[in-house]
Amino acid sequence: MTINGQTFNQELIERIQKLIFENTGISRRQISLKVCQWLEWRNANGDFKEMSCRVALLKLHRQGFIQLPGGRQKPPSQSPESLKDIEFPGILGIECSLSDLAPIKIIPIKRKDGKKSRIWNALMDRFHYLGSGPLCGAQMRYLIVSGKVGFIGGISFSSAAWRLEARDRWIGWDDEARKKHLDKVLCNSRFLVHPDIRVKNLASHALSLCIQRVSGDWRERYGIMPMLLETFVEQNRFKGTCYQASNWMYVGVTKGRGRQDTENLHGVPVKDVYLYGLRRDAQEKLRDGRARPVCEAKEPVDWADEEFGQAKLGDKRRVDRLLTIARDFYAKPEANIPQACGTRAKAKAAYRFFDDPEHKMDKILESHYQTTMSRMQREKVVLSVQDTTYLNYSAHPATENLGPIGTSADGAIGLVVHDTMAFNLDGTPLGLLDVQCWARDPEQFGKRHQRHELPIEQKESYKWLRSFESTQRAQGQCADTVLVSVGDRESDIYELFDLALKDSGCPKLLIRAERDRLLDDGQTHLWDHVKSRPLSGIREIHIPKRGKNPGRDAKLEIRFAKAILSAPKRKRDLNELTVWAILAEEMDAPAGVEPLKWMLITTLEINGFIEAVEKLDWYTLRYWIEVYHRTLKSGCKIEQRQLGQADRIEACLAIDMVIAWRIFHLTKLGRQTPDVLCTVFFEDAEWKALVAYKTQNPVPPEKPPSLREAMHMVASMGGFLGRKGDGEPGTKTMWLGLQRLDDLTEMWKTCIMYFAPTFMRAPPALVPS
Repeated sequence: MTINGQTFNQELIERIQKLIFENTGISRRQISLKVCQWLEWRNANGDFKEMSCRVALLKLHRQGFIQLPGGRQKPPSQSPESLKDIEFPGILGIECSLSDLAPIKIIPIKRKDGKKSRIWNALMDRFHYLGSGPLCGAQMRYLIVSGKVGFIGGISFSSAAWRLEARDRWIGWDDEARKKHLDKVLCNSRFLVHPDIRVKNLASHALSLCIQRVSGDWRERYGIMPMLLETFVEQNRFKGTCYQASNWMYVGVTKGRGRQDTENLHGVPVKDVYLYGLRRDAQEKLRDGRARPVCEAKEPVDWADEEFGQAKLGDKRRVDRLLTIARDFYAKPEANIPQACGTRAKAKAAYRFFDDPEHKMDKILESHYQTTMSRMQREKVVLSVQDTTYLNYSAHPATENLGPIGTSADGAIGLVVHDTMAFNLDGTPLGLLDVQCWARDPEQFGKRHQRHELPIEQKESYKWLRSFESTQRAQGQCADTVLVSVGDRESDIYELFDLALKDSGCPKLLIRAERDRLLDDGQTHLWDHVKSRPLSGIREIHIPKRGKNPGRDAKLEIRFAKAILSAPKRKRDLNELTVWAILAEEMDAPAGVEPLKWMLITTLEINGFIEAVEKLDWYTLRYWIEVYHRTLKSGCKIEQRQLGQADRIEACLAIDMVIAWRIFHLTKLGRQTPDVLCTVFFEDAEWKALVAYKTQNPVPPEKPPSLREAMHMVASMGGFLGRKGDGEPGTKTMWLGLQRLDDLTEMWKTCIMYFAPTFMRAPPALVPS
């Protein structure tokens, strides 16, 4: 048998047992050292892999192959009783800023450093729910130290789990590659900040400091350069916020089994799995450059199952209810909740679902986020467009926990929504990546003058950085895709660029400038710098209709330049940033129309007119997120939901946002791939009912119509006339037509099942052979 990468055959097992019988009083450590000598079992530094051998011997002992001598008790100096005497003075309900605790240091515990080891053990045994150990296999422990109050926490890394479905799926390795490279994966097995310390961003800061040095420390001790970190976050205890803030990637959940659960009893809580790549090509290196294996996945039943089927709501019945609500809302996007649900029982169930405090927006949307990333992986470039919209609930003032959204404290009330939508370069929406929703505090209204005194994390503008961090997590799962975060003028935030330039593996950034920033020479400003560059070329773009302003074609003069930005006066702790700027100015604008003038700033390198125009074209696709917001408000009527509390509205909003995306996606998909069969989007009964209604012939055709033909049929039921100058259907006519199609489909199925059930099956020509 093979244990920890070593083969233990019958001859070796008998030799080990003979060693134990012939040496009365031999310790387990002496046995493991002897076995290491026999096998020449060493690490990259040449040291015996004693701990790995100890684990292997213990497995043989538990399976009855050998009989190990009794384990020795810990010496009194290491017992839990002696650790109770260790105190942590100065830590008593600390609430301050991170800078007040500075400097924060991460101190490694060396093998013979007994004092620091006892302090680490005391912290873990007293405050960590898992205690101090034992840790599995090779290990490295650290103390977190504040220059002001001393020891405030600890971190450890140890050997990774042998099998972990979520991790193994993300890497894409087989058994051979896992056996070869598992020692390059470390498990963050303990992480503790003293519970009496409440300092924002302390945990993520300490974790980031530790990540920066663990590779070197591990190589120094074991001669192995790690490539990947893994950790587990127990769902019922923690949210994993510090890992998310430190750019760890969520990749799935455990099965509820421990290392010793050979009987599949599922005796431990389910935990979220997070990974952190210590190098950008970690996936490829860990699987030896092999192609990712094709996994057999269960096909989703329909679109709702595909987008929401993997939601983690704690109970399959809750997920089933979510799917039912999503299907009902999609069938009647403009209807109120009782009308959409159809029956009193289903409406009551929907209200109970929204009232459950466990049904948070993020939990409902997490499955959709993962499906979005799977669509992104098929693209070479994806634009991650973020924008803010405001939901007005002034018509329902009795709704609790809303906040001001207008210019006065006693004006409009509602919720602020900042979402991130992924688009391919054709402008097709691939799905949501992040949604932030909150109500402003009325007590803070009118205190904008204080914003300069606050750190970015305490400002509303931090929403742009949070969205970028979500895109950054997606980048970890889309290694072969270039992700570009796109924002309007409100996103012109120095900290955002600083975040985007911290790591070469970060997504790129493309935003429209609002501020005329100072350059590194201390005199020149960005606009003058770019405007002084020679004309690169002229680009013609189409400006969509906005309000009363008709659409038009605009000719733009293009200039670009590399620029080094100087940090703002109030942010001198930040570094200078190297970016590229593109200036587009409209020439010969129509009379009475303000000429278009854009300054774009990007972390993408610009080396010529073609690349500058390419980035300009990418930015113009930002307009589509505004179309999406209009679909959400006008099509799904989210502002007319009457649910009594903001939390319930957020849960409902999570479903409505995916439905609005699906309608929008269908509209764009029909324009980009008009000739594919409509079965890529419409279910069998839907397209057959649609054709029967439009042709007045109940017999389905041999071949389904194209997607474009089906879309025109649906849109015509929503008011689309299809005249020569009408272009393609928009989202409004599509959602109105889809609402009618749902009723037609139900009637068609009822009639066909009674009069001609064979029509429910696919035509013979379409049945796979």
